[in-house]
Amino acid sequence: MVDLQSVTVRVPATTANIGPGFDCLGAALALYNTFSFTSAPSDQSSRVNIRVTGLDADRVSTGEQNLAYQSFLKVFSFLEREVPKVDLDIDLQVPLARGLGSSATAIVGGLLGGNAIAGSPLSSAELMSMAIALEGHPDNVVPALKGSCQLTTADASGGWQVCEIPWNSALVPVVAIPNFELSTAEARQALPQTYSRADAIFNTAHMGLLIRAIETGNPDWLQTALQDRIHQPYRQPLIYGYDAVRETALATGAHGVVISGAGPTILALTSSTHATAVKAAMISAWTQAGFEPQAHTLAIDTVGAIATIH
Repeated sequence: MVDLQSVTVRVPATTANIGPGFDCLGAALALYNTFSFTSAPSDQSSRVNIRVTGLDADRVSTGEQNLAYQSFLKVFSFLEREVPKVDLDIDLQVPLARGLGSSATAIVGGLLGGNAIAGSPLSSAELMSMAIALEGHPDNVVPALKGSCQLTTADASGGWQVCEIPWNSALVPVVAIPNFELSTAEARQALPQTYSRADAIFNTAHMGLLIRAIETGNPDWLQTALQDRIHQPYRQPLIYGYDAVRETALATGAHGVVISGAGPTILALTSSTHATAVKAAMISAWTQAGFEPQAHTLAIDTVGAIATIH
C-alpha cells in the first residue's frame, strides 16, 4: 500500500495563431479543463482508472492511451522512475477538436500532474520543453502553461525563448464554436508545402503590427494585422459558413475575425461595447447556415495552469 496523494491541475483553453502568428503565437482563455490525479494502492489491479465528466466526456478514452495519462507517463519515463498507480478524474469544459487547445490542456494537465505526484523535480522550463515536444508546436501549450498571450520561438541552441505580449484590456475575445469538428491533422493537410517570398514578407509585417495592436488595443492596426497568407486562406474553405460568420461579426462591430487555432471555432476581437452584439450575430449567422453553434465572451487567463496538491 502507498500513502494517498492527490493533485488537481486546472488548465485554460487557448486560441492559437491569432491570424499571422502561425504555430508561434497564442493566448490563454478563461475556459478550463481539470485533471485530478490520486495515488492508488500498489495492489490495485490496473495502472490507471480514468473517469471523465463534462463536454464530450463519452468520446474521451478511459484507457492507457488517454492523452493526459500518456503525458503523465512521460514524466516518469524522463525521470527514469517507476510509474505509480493512479486514479485520474477529468472534467472537460473545453470542446474537443474545435481549435481551442483541448489537446494542449491534456498534455499540460498530465505533465503537471505527473510532476506533482513525483515530488515536483522538474522545472517550469523542462515541463515546457516536454509539452512542446508532445504537441509538436508551442502556440497552444505555452499559453496553457503560462497564461496570457505568449510568443514562442526556437533559439540558436535548440531551446525556446518565450515572450509575453501584454494584452490590452480593451480587446475582448469572442469565440463562436460550431457543432462540427475539424481535426488539426486535416487542417494541416490543407496547407501548401512552400510559400512565396511575397507571402513571407506579408506575414512578417503583419505579425509585427499584430504585436503592437495587441499591446495598444489600436483597432485600426488590429483590423489590418489579423490578415494572414500562411494558413487561413487554405483552412477557411474547410469551415462551413465561415464567410457569413466573419462578415456579420465585422458588420456588428468586431475589429477583426480569425480562425481559432486550426478551427473550426472562429475568434472575433472586439470592444466591451460591441461584444454582446458580436456574439449574437455570430450565433445567428451559423444558425442560418444550418448549424447549432455556441458562443462565449471570454477573458484572457493571466495565470495559466495551476497544480494544487491536496
